[in-house]
Amino acid sequence: MLSDDGVGTGVVRALACDPRCHGVDVAEASVGGLRLLDLIVGYDVVVLVDAIQTSGGRPGEVYRLRATDVPTTLHSGCSHDLSLTSALWLGRGLHMKLPSDDAIRVVAVEAADVQTFGESCTSHVACAISVAVEAVLQELALLELCRPRNP
Repeated sequence: MLSDDGVGTGVVRALACDPRCHGVDVAEASVGGLRLLDLIVGYDVVVLVDAIQTSGGRPGEVYRLRATDVPTTLHSGCSHDLSLTSALWLGRGLHMKLPSDDAIRVVAVEAADVQTFGESCTSHVACAISVAVEAVLQELALLELCRPRNP
């Protein structure tokens, strides 16, 4: 694992234990591009969680995006590493049963370090895990798949 690139794993593990996600499939995966299609095929709604690096972003900042808002990957090494948008376009062209763009949400956490090998996130990103969990739960509530916590 590459330090902050593991933020999605931390968020998904917290969600898997959260009673508000009862009845929601929660899966940990370290794939993208074409390989991601196999995981989301057949679902009507998907919320993806990942690290992101943007120009001017602050480490630990949490973004709530739609599939069409996700920028192209900066580290595509081969044709299997298509961007999310390109993978969805290809999957739909192959008549795969995929969620619509409006039914795919992405919760992304601004990463500080995605080059150092390690299983721990940097401090700002680790602190953002709970914020990202709440962002996922809010997206699921908007999609009517779970109930948000009462204040």
